[in-house]
Amino acid sequence: MTIEERKNVSNNIIQNLVLENRGKLSISGVLDVLSFDDQVVIVETELGLLNVKGENLRINKLSIDTSEVIVEGDISSLAYSDRDMEKKGGSLLGKIFK
Repeated sequence: MTIEERKNVSNNIIQNLVLENRGKLSISGVLDVLSFDDQVVIVETELGLLNVKGENLRINKLSIDTSEVIVEGDISSLAYSDRDMEKKGGSLLGKIFK
């Protein structure tokens, strides 16, 4: 997906990521939490998959009604990937239960 296509798709979608002191991450526009442990949290958002990496990570708040998630811990990186790439390669759970 080109940058121009991404801008057109994301015009109607509002998503906020608020990182406070690398210890508390508030995410809006969340569709699902795909997996989590104390080092990686993978969140499906309206703008793609968001990978949160760090140490001692925990989900402090998960609200389906408001589409919000709060992750706390020592956050070291945030990275988006496209859902289309995940579908091409197949998800980990999809490969396990194939």
